[in-house]
Amino acid sequence: MKRETQRAIAITLVIFIVGTIALSLAGCASDPLAEQFRSGDSKNYIAGDGTVTEFASEQRPTFLPFSGETESGQMLDSEALAGQVVVMNWWYSACAPCRAEAPELQALYEEFQVQGVQFVGVNVRDTSETALAFDRKFGISFPSIMDAQTGSVSLAFQGVVSPQAVPTTLVIDKQGKVASRILGRIDPSILRTLIETVVAE
Repeated sequence: MKRETQRAIAITLVIFIVGTIALSLAGCASDPLAEQFRSGDSKNYIAGDGTVTEFASEQRPTFLPFSGETESGQMLDSEALAGQVVVMNWWYSACAPCRAEAPELQALYEEFQVQGVQFVGVNVRDTSETALAFDRKFGISFPSIMDAQTGSVSLAFQGVVSPQAVPTTLVIDKQGKVASRILGRIDPSILRTLIETVVAE
């Protein structure tokens, strides 16, 4: 009798352990963060899910003045962008969603350039040489401020942008306020609509 009880307990434990392992594996399989970790090709950033936030005109966040050196060695500051619709994109070269959306951003830049819309990248990790190589590979013709050393541009947008949440894209209105934000890879049609909305204001 005692032996049968011990055997029953042992079987129950085995079933419990196997079930626990199965549940754990199932949980990992459905966990996007776990998948991102296992993929190993874009670590050290917070993957956005494409969430779009539009701010009502009276509630649009502002930001502090900023300046920085671009990958080509030119200085660019917020004063030079004043009065324009601006699209700002936080990125770095090893970020897989950044690579995926780069041609889409360039296409939108070419589409809206004639309407006076300025695109500006904010590179949070790379050297100028790496950023220039990225530009050549993906045909990027708009400038990026190299923010890895100082973090000053990201700091100017504190509360609106996290330097770890890459990519992040902002649409800034002509009054210098943040009209909308996309966390994660852009959907070109959505970003086009966000830009058109602000251009028409």
